[in-house]
Amino acid sequence: MAIDQAELSTEQVLTRDIPWETYMTTKLINGTSLQLLRRYDNRPESYRAQLLDEDGPAYVRVFVSILRDIFKEETVEYVLALIDEMLTANPKRARLFHDDSLANEDTYEPFLRLLWKGNWFIQEKSCNILALIVSARKKTHDGSYANGDASNSKRKITTIDDVLDGLVKWLCAQLKNPSHPSRAVQTSINCLATLLKEPKVKSSFVQADGVKLLIPLISPASTQQSIQILYKTCFCVWLLSYYEPAIEFLATSRTLPRLIDVVKSSTKEKVVRVVILTLKNLLHKGTFGAQMVGLGLPQVVQSLKSQAWSDEDLLDALNQLEEGLKDNIKKLSSFDKYKQEVLLGHLDWSPMHKDVNFWRENITSFEENNFKLLRVLITILDSSSDPRALAVACFDLSQFIQHHPAGRVIVTDLKAKERVMKLMNHENAEVTKYSLLCIQRLFLGAKYASFLQA
Repeated sequence: MAIDQAELSTEQVLTRDIPWETYMTTKLINGTSLQLLRRYDNRPESYRAQLLDEDGPAYVRVFVSILRDIFKEETVEYVLALIDEMLTANPKRARLFHDDSLANEDTYEPFLRLLWKGNWFIQEKSCNILALIVSARKKTHDGSYANGDASNSKRKITTIDDVLDGLVKWLCAQLKNPSHPSRAVQTSINCLATLLKEPKVKSSFVQADGVKLLIPLISPASTQQSIQILYKTCFCVWLLSYYEPAIEFLATSRTLPRLIDVVKSSTKEKVVRVVILTLKNLLHKGTFGAQMVGLGLPQVVQSLKSQAWSDEDLLDALNQLEEGLKDNIKKLSSFDKYKQEVLLGHLDWSPMHKDVNFWRENITSFEENNFKLLRVLITILDSSSDPRALAVACFDLSQFIQHHPAGRVIVTDLKAKERVMKLMNHENAEVTKYSLLCIQRLFLGAKYASFLQA
């Protein structure tokens, strides 16, 4: 593809001089079309707006018929630029394509065909125009969209289902193999964010295996363009989080850890909001709740709640998510509950701490992730100002030393001794008691210290 076609702008294309008279001579357009075009072409926008107000459907008919009958690239680009300009100035004009007077016109067909046939300028404009036209079709009294079929037509007319299927196919093809290095993905995601509101598009997109094409785009973003693509991608995932077949796919893919990574690192309120609303939707579906707890979402939500967001919906969603996650933690095994307590820094004398069976059964689980839980307990000794948390952390370290065959060595290697010793002079008696117990275990070893069991 020639780069100059790829980088064409509507403004550049509209500076062209199109030989409409020649097209009339060769019978590619009729006299009425020529009159309308002469009146409209190369006029100021305010004058064009007036013509569209007075005779909008007639102009749509002319534009569509040119795209249907004339294949010269410069002219096709020019008419697409005219339509693009008219819809950019006022998106509500997309309704003109659904005017009753055009019931027998196959208004969708040229755009659908051009998606696959043209250069990038033609493809991009056809995609954007189709998305706007499709979204502007009349709603029936029950709130669903009219189908847009012309039943009284003699010839086969492109139905709305043909259009939606065609668009989804093209959008998936672009996400897999972009026609333009920087604009194809952005155009496709913007278009999907508009179209996925349609139930038919959701089902076509999932059937076309489109969900997996979104997942690589869910990653922390820094540039303005990449933030916008990330936002629109997350918006698409949010729309899909209302659709059961899509949820099944999201559950078996890497979507959840990626969404959590994004929300951890994003400072853009609209990105955080759409991700949190998505997580709230998924929380009670299948095993999502347990996965969220395992991925540390409760801590992330806590940290997000401490930030100054202005969006009420976001604050409500964070509160609901926090409550829902707490319910999930209640259903977890005793070790999972313990893990959450430690990771959140909310240490208290819950039954498992002094339950000998808990330590015997779970002692090897403390080895996970290079002794991550022990490291967090030791950090709590450094950073917490809550005497109860400090006392419990000391006690838990003493239990680990007692029950793990290499407990003393591991805790010593992790530099816990100095931190615990500092707490032996703490003003709180409970902290002093359990820091002493921990130090005795460290020096005496499990066998000799068992009589010190509290």
